[in-house]
Amino acid sequence: MMKPEDRQKPEANLRRRSFLLTASLGSAGAVAAAMATHSPITPEISAAESEAKGSGYQSSDHVLHYYRTTRT
Repeated sequence: MMKPEDRQKPEANLRRRSFLLTASLGSAGAVAAAMATHSPITPEISAAESEAKGSGYQSSDHVLHYYRTTRT
């Protein structure tokens, strides 16, 4: 059986709760800051780069390999 002096004081319990709350909010803030640095927006390609790269269908080695594997 627990002795009365072994019980935690209410103020110690509140300190623990405030520590856990602060730690969880701090880690959530760190994750939010890390996610803000990784932008999902890709840089735009200029018209000159787009024309040089080509647009639409392009026959490449992996496409030709696919066509060979679909022959019956």
